[in-house]
Amino acid sequence: MNEINRLSGSRQFFLIALRTLIGWHFLYEGYYKLVVPAWSSAGVPLGQWTSAGYIRAATGPIARLFQRMLDAGFTQWIDLSVKIGLLLIGASLMLGLFTRIGGFAALFLLSLFYLMSVPLGGTPQPGAEGSYLIVNKTLIEAMAVCVLLAFDTGSIAGLDLWISERRSRVVESARVSRA
Repeated sequence: MNEINRLSGSRQFFLIALRTLIGWHFLYEGYYKLVVPAWSSAGVPLGQWTSAGYIRAATGPIARLFQRMLDAGFTQWIDLSVKIGLLLIGASLMLGLFTRIGGFAALFLLSLFYLMSVPLGGTPQPGAEGSYLIVNKTLIEAMAVCVLLAFDTGSIAGLDLWISERRSRVVESARVSRA
């Protein structure tokens, strides 16, 4: 009996629910960044999404590296990487397909976002709905992704489990037919 099967049904459910919610967050963030320009509530067109403002305002330990990349003309590459990365990670986590890869990719992106702008002020920040000191939503979501990785949620539910079970049946069938 593997370790995952020893988890109660409710624990498995909540792990998959957590994976699905994090996946939705990534997927929707990527989708939103792709569909903007959009329209404001006042009926004014919004500009295309770009990471440039976030990167220019960042003060974290890796901010200068990304600011240099902007200066070198990599803005479109960074923007496209973020959009595609968010979409792929979101789809991976929601579908339970390549969940380990999706989880590590999510952790990588979240780490970049956090290290780009570590909240050290402890005061309200423009565009943020709270006051953060060291711990913010990005860090919390990164820790939640670590939980998903620790429990290998792809082996609980999703396409990874389906593929694994199907592969096991094929191997068992081949073994039986050779015997």
